[in-house]
Amino acid sequence: MTDMKTSFTLTTDVEGTSPPSFGHAMHRLFEFDPSYVNLNHGSYGSLPMPVRVACDKLSARVEANPDRFMRIDCIHHWNEARTRVAKLIGAETDECVLVNNTSHGITTVLRNFEWNEGDIIIGTSTTYGAVSRAIRYLGDTSPHPQVSTFNLEFPVSHAEILENWRGHVRRVTSEGDDLKQTRKVVAVVDAIVSNPGVRLPWKEMVAICKDAGVWSVVDAAHAIGQEVDINLSEAKPDFWVSNCHKWLFAKRGCAVLYVPRRNQHVIKSSIPTPHNYCSPQDEHYNGPQTFVKLFEWTGTIDYVPFLSINAALDFRQWLGGEHKINEYTHNLAIAGGKYLANLLGTSVMDSDGDLTLNMVNVELPIPGDIKYSDEINSLLLNTLLVEWNTAQVWNEISDFESLADALKDACQKVVKFAKQ
Repeated sequence: MTDMKTSFTLTTDVEGTSPPSFGHAMHRLFEFDPSYVNLNHGSYGSLPMPVRVACDKLSARVEANPDRFMRIDCIHHWNEARTRVAKLIGAETDECVLVNNTSHGITTVLRNFEWNEGDIIIGTSTTYGAVSRAIRYLGDTSPHPQVSTFNLEFPVSHAEILENWRGHVRRVTSEGDDLKQTRKVVAVVDAIVSNPGVRLPWKEMVAICKDAGVWSVVDAAHAIGQEVDINLSEAKPDFWVSNCHKWLFAKRGCAVLYVPRRNQHVIKSSIPTPHNYCSPQDEHYNGPQTFVKLFEWTGTIDYVPFLSINAALDFRQWLGGEHKINEYTHNLAIAGGKYLANLLGTSVMDSDGDLTLNMVNVELPIPGDIKYSDEINSLLLNTLLVEWNTAQVWNEISDFESLADALKDACQKVVKFAKQ
């Protein structure tokens, strides 16, 4: 069999060379339209050229002999990707599987709980839209678990969030004395809020859940590749899911679903249900299928995005590793946010930087009497093609000048629209 590593070494254009300096010199490693200033990495990720080339080579290998690759070779690459990403997040290999995206992973977890009348799902006012709707859908279907919403309004300190979270969890778990001993409470916690892009004290929030007997499901869509030293073995969430195609530079779509061994009994099926699912009604039933095997083959898909984790991690190591990458991007996000606010004549939401990793939130120059609407939101997004202000290895402070010009133009369109 072909050596697994040969599919994922960096291309000859960079192998054995030193990487360019962070900033615009990095553009040669990406394939952006020259007219495109990319400050929206958080939405869809951006595939480095060396990783794309590695993916193309693997795709060619798949097509050269699909039967061999799918039946024999693929699982070895899949296991290597799981092993390497598990090491990065401080988990065991067989506590990690790969899924299409974080929403898919969160839905898989929530759908596997056996819900009963009186059970409660806690979300937040800033829970990502698709996840929030998944929670609401479960509440809308029998046996109708209750939906509780924890309100988050920014700016707010981590200390205030934790105090309010502790109080909310206490209130939820103390309600209905007759159900306290039998009901389950499940909390969906963001590691990094999608909108606004802020870091939450999720590890402490998980600890509060544990003390209260509440299951914790961490939506870490933006975490891996942006948050360093995650160490899930210490944080001990009950479930944790993160996209690898956003900040880690893997090919979209690809995410890691972490389920510690103590909770793997909860996951009885992947989505979709695989051919090797074991039913208690089977004639020779000998217990449920193992967690990892449930996710090895869920139908014919393009496995290249999952396997691209190996090339993405090679690329990041070549750049200097997680700490070097995120030191640059974090510092640029802080400086760029302040610079952008100055250019717009407004302010950053997080003046101390406690809530900021590589996404920064800046007030828009829109009069306060203009209220938010879907039409205004669409006008902004379609004008800017930007949902977040993010800093990446290819950005420099001057990129925020381009963003300021675009934001001024978009905000003027909003004011004009509002006056119609």
